[in-house]
Amino acid sequence: MNTREAVAGRIRQLCREQGVTPNGISNIAGVPQATVKSILNGESKNPGTVTIKKLCDGFGITLGQFFSTPEFDALEQEIK
Repeated sequence: MNTREAVAGRIRQLCREQGVTPNGISNIAGVPQATVKSILNGESKNPGTVTIKKLCDGFGITLGQFFSTPEFDALEQEIK
């Protein structure tokens, strides 16, 4: 798993937990649906921190809570 996959997976997980669709969270967070779709489909090479923060606000969590998962902790270093 790479960072992009981990971000997409976390957004999907939060949507399931909170009973909201990806389109729903895009509306709540004020993030364009195309942006959320591009992140979830792995098309977004580098979803920006501001975008992730807006999604976190929509989910009612902090950035720390977003990234505090075993999936992120297990990511290998991308710089070798």
